[in-house]
Amino acid sequence: MFDGRDTIVLFDKLAYEDLLPVRWRAHSETVSEVMAAQHLVERNLRVLQSCDALEEHGQIEKAEDDAPHSADIMRLDFKLNLLLDLAGQLLANSQPRVHPVPIRFNAMGASWKCDDPPAAGAHGILEITLRELIVQPLSLPAEVVAGAPRDEAHVRFLWLGETVADHIEKLVFRRHRRKIAGQRQQRA
Repeated sequence: MFDGRDTIVLFDKLAYEDLLPVRWRAHSETVSEVMAAQHLVERNLRVLQSCDALEEHGQIEKAEDDAPHSADIMRLDFKLNLLLDLAGQLLANSQPRVHPVPIRFNAMGASWKCDDPPAAGAHGILEITLRELIVQPLSLPAEVVAGAPRDEAHVRFLWLGETVADHIEKLVFRRHRRKIAGQRQQRA
């Protein structure tokens, strides 16, 4: 699964690859587009927006250095982030732990290592915890597709909603861009 290439592709699209907590929750039928899927879209959008906000934190600090109250704002920002970190750790400790596994995903689907992969054609919800501080995982309705090695599962996402799919694509692109930049810095 991890082959050291610069560009990771899944279902012919750029994919994000990492070790993340992943859980498959099997369902006997597809998620209803009307009720449950809309609820999942709203939850997933909040999770992705939270992840975006945490990742943009470092870029905001430098832009406000010339402002008259930037030192006060930075101190308050640091204290607020410290409180959020502590609250996130408390919440994470109260939740059952899911061990991280190698996973690739994008807005089309996912592929992850697992001991007992679900059968092709099975339906369920793939839960991916993007960050430890964001306790709530992405909950993505999916169908298992055939062709995976014995110790992997491959799923296609069924109904994410356009906004969630766009946010996932942006997340994948940002992570890919950071990976390439990090590799360039190591070579220099």
